[in-house]
Amino acid sequence: MEKASCRSFCFLPGWWIVMTIVMPSRLFNDPYSTLLYSSDPMLLGARIAPDGQWRFPATDTLPNKFVTCLIAFEDKRFFYHPGIDPAAVIRAFKQNFSSGRTVSGGSTLTMQLARISRGNRPRNWFEKLVEVNRALYLETRYRKKTLLALYASHAPFGGNVVGIETAAWRYFGRSADQLSWAECATLAVLPNTPALIHPGRNRTQLKEKRDRLLLALKNKGYWTRQILSWPVWRNYRMLHYLCPTKHHTCWNG
Repeated sequence: MEKASCRSFCFLPGWWIVMTIVMPSRLFNDPYSTLLYSSDPMLLGARIAPDGQWRFPATDTLPNKFVTCLIAFEDKRFFYHPGIDPAAVIRAFKQNFSSGRTVSGGSTLTMQLARISRGNRPRNWFEKLVEVNRALYLETRYRKKTLLALYASHAPFGGNVVGIETAAWRYFGRSADQLSWAECATLAVLPNTPALIHPGRNRTQLKEKRDRLLLALKNKGYWTRQILSWPVWRNYRMLHYLCPTKHHTCWNG
């Protein structure tokens, strides 16, 4: 028993050193959109990133409403697990076994961040193992709030929209810290299936997912039932001036 305990104790520092060597110093090196602000500050215009994505610079803070929605939808025990959630893994295994196909991956937000940082490679058992190792390491390297900000800043939000701030302006015409509960809930469910559901299409399916999340939050006392009647988006002045090509800058006006 003592030898086994010693091997386990010695393995952890060695694993951490290896992960420190193989992990990049920066998780993301993606190019960002060029933005123009007024002195207010109000967003006046933007240019698409060189890779054809609308990706605003990463944020280091997130609105409390969005954090509450994201945690409730994606990873209820985020602030308590070390990067992997055994309860979620067991639940996913049971769901997949009973359905005969993969319907749940049991990934935590940290594991999803690890996958995004690798460019969303094809999912298989090897990649899942890499995600687990990266997630465990990231939890030792960053604070929980930093992990959330990294995830939200680089998660896909439908089409070529990347990041929470980009999505807030693209779909609702204002900054993320000005969004309502309903709007934050809409954005919280988008990274789960961005290729299938976003405000530009399948709005009924998107609203159903959003409303299930809002109802769960209502049961916890966050807001009143009236919010369920809100559409996926209202007639805000969205960023129609964001150019579809990477060669121009478009202005609000």
